[in-house]
Amino acid sequence: MNILYIILIAVGGMLLGAGIAYVIFRFMAGGIISKAQEEAEILKKNKIIEAKEKFISLKLEHEKMVQAQQQKQQEADQRLRQREQQLNQKQGEVARAQNEIQKAQQQLEQQKTAVEYREKETEKLHRQAEQQLETISGLSAEQAKAQLVEALKDEAKTNAMAYVNEIMEDARMSANKEAKKIIVQTIQRIATEAAIENSVSIFHIDNDEVKGRIIGREGRNIRALEAATGVEIVVDDTPEAIVLSAFDPVRREIARLSLHQLVTDGRIHPARIEEVVAKVKKQVEEEIVETGKRTTIDLGIHGLHPELIKMVGRMKYRSSYGQNLLQHARETANLCAAMASELGLNPKKARRAGLLHDIGKVAEDNPEMPHALYGAQLCKQYGEKEDICNAVGAHHDEMEMETMLAPIVQACDAISGARPGARREIVEAYIKRLNDLENLALSYPGVIKTYAIQAGRELRVIVGADKMSDKDTELLSFDLAKRIQDEMTYPGQVKITVIRETRAINYAK
Repeated sequence: MNILYIILIAVGGMLLGAGIAYVIFRFMAGGIISKAQEEAEILKKNKIIEAKEKFISLKLEHEKMVQAQQQKQQEADQRLRQREQQLNQKQGEVARAQNEIQKAQQQLEQQKTAVEYREKETEKLHRQAEQQLETISGLSAEQAKAQLVEALKDEAKTNAMAYVNEIMEDARMSANKEAKKIIVQTIQRIATEAAIENSVSIFHIDNDEVKGRIIGREGRNIRALEAATGVEIVVDDTPEAIVLSAFDPVRREIARLSLHQLVTDGRIHPARIEEVVAKVKKQVEEEIVETGKRTTIDLGIHGLHPELIKMVGRMKYRSSYGQNLLQHARETANLCAAMASELGLNPKKARRAGLLHDIGKVAEDNPEMPHALYGAQLCKQYGEKEDICNAVGAHHDEMEMETMLAPIVQACDAISGARPGARREIVEAYIKRLNDLENLALSYPGVIKTYAIQAGRELRVIVGADKMSDKDTELLSFDLAKRIQDEMTYPGQVKITVIRETRAINYAK
């Protein structure tokens, strides 16, 4: 009984505790729910406010867009109205232009009718004038046309000669282009043998295996050689030979000696090539100066400028028609001294002028002027006296002779170049060229006599005064120059001088 009572009390206590706990839980839950509801209301109000603000901002943006579109539409409408106005103006202008064109067409039709009428009247007057002229002159229209054509031909020839003279004057003004043209034409006329001698040297080798070493891997050795020497090196199928090609003989000699040292040494590579070429170049320059000094000492010439001595040494490597230029200069100098002694002049000056007469051929730069004039310029530049400069410049008649030295140098230059064996141009070919020059001039009507002088550098043509006029002589000299240039082969240039002379002879008895 006690136990049951205790159990009932315990059960009752548990139930009472559970009820109290339930009541407490319901109280706490109600507070949480009410708080959650309040927070939800606040959140709802905030969201509503945010939505209203966003709606207002979107509404403002929409209104701005609408206003912008309306403004654009208004501007587009305004532009359209302006274009409509412009189109209306242009339509009005087109209409006015069409009216003016129609008026102009009407005027042209009227003028055309008037012109046709005038042409008919002019044709009638022309026929009447022709009939009157035929009656007055006693010539038919065809005969008058023939005379007019002849007169026009003469006038055209005269105008052509004047035009040619103007062209030649322009050519003299543009001497640079003309000089290049003359140089090219001269190179084309030179014989192949002389051209090879003046531009090519042959380097002989023991066997063809050396060619591969000279070329090098991928051609680097031969490129280095060409860059260092300025010479074109041609390695082809020619057995045991390599061709060195350049117009400068000093460069060819440097390349030849450099190749000889490289092949002898056996070490051929770009660095060694540059070293050997620099060394050989210095040796050749020293040899040039030594040759010039030795030549002046041998000839007894003193006080020559060092640059002129160097140019005299360079003559050793230059040739003209197969004749070595230094030997030719020495020979001319000795001949000048001998001739000056016979004439009672100063032999030392004559020897000096003879040695320097071709100095313009060996200058390091390449002036576009005759070598005689350039030689005189060089002599003047390096302190030579006026009579020496004049003798050098006048030995091809390109400068007026002022002293007796000039004709002596000219004569001795011709003697040295024309003696048998001096040059490769044989006497028969030389005489044939002179005869061809004279016969070409004699083939023209009105020519009486012709003389080829100055070793074929000048052709003098004498014409009859009663057969040609002064204008005809100009035309003849022009035609002769063109035919000689087109039909003949000759070195340098040929001067054509046409002489027309009138003589009146009477006898007093």
